[in-house]
Amino acid sequence: MSDDLTLFELGEFVSSPTGERTIEGAFDDFHSANQWVYDALVSMARDMVARGHRRIGIGMLFEVLRWHWLRGTEGDEFKLNNNYRSRYARLIMDTEPDLCDVFETRELRAA
Repeated sequence: MSDDLTLFELGEFVSSPTGERTIEGAFDDFHSANQWVYDALVSMARDMVARGHRRIGIGMLFEVLRWHWLRGTEGDEFKLNNNYRSRYARLIMDTEPDLCDVFETRELRAA
């Protein structure tokens, strides 16, 4: 997806069962099945940076994404696991050079 993704062009949500897996394993499965979530978070982060914000809260972006998804769709309930917030923040900072220091992170407590 391109950087000009709008929140009204969100992808289809695909859930993945968590079972006995680690948070990291569950995140990897979720991310693989829902690449559009990453794309939307990156797009929103870049928009905030372009507006002059140097630090952004991943929690804020998650809640905006949830709100737009529920407002703009009908049918299945959207579930965006809060356990994935720090994983998305780290993945974005590791993958997107222009966003390498936009989120504050703490040491991971659980894998």
